[in-house]
Amino acid sequence: MSADNDPVDWRRLREFTDVDLTKSFVLSWHYEAGTLFIDIDLLLLPDHPFYETPRPAEKVCIRPAIVEFPFCEGVSAAGSRQSEDNADAVDQLGNGAITGLQLLSDGCYEMSGDFGVVRIEAERPLLKLKSP
Repeated sequence: MSADNDPVDWRRLREFTDVDLTKSFVLSWHYEAGTLFIDIDLLLLPDHPFYETPRPAEKVCIRPAIVEFPFCEGVSAAGSRQSEDNADAVDQLGNGAITGLQLLSDGCYEMSGDFGVVRIEAERPLLKLKSP
């Protein structure tokens, strides 16, 4: 975090080096055993170690991935009913294009997109590419 507690954009988080979240898409949300799992189609940039040249019919390198927020203590969506149960809150979230992700403060993230604005209270996210 910066000294004046300004939000930190996802581009400055090491977990998202050489990807473009704003050209990525949330497919589903799942909460299990204290971890939030976000299934996404992720756009890889040319400097990413797993980047592959797109096929002739493709314009970009998209790979299936999971963003994990371990030790997730809270998930809430702006404008939806509050739930004490994180699994219930996650069940109400939709899919869609991602417009942003910010670290608001230690352990507090905010993801926005076609699905609305989702606040996540958890440890640092882990980005894991799925096997093709």
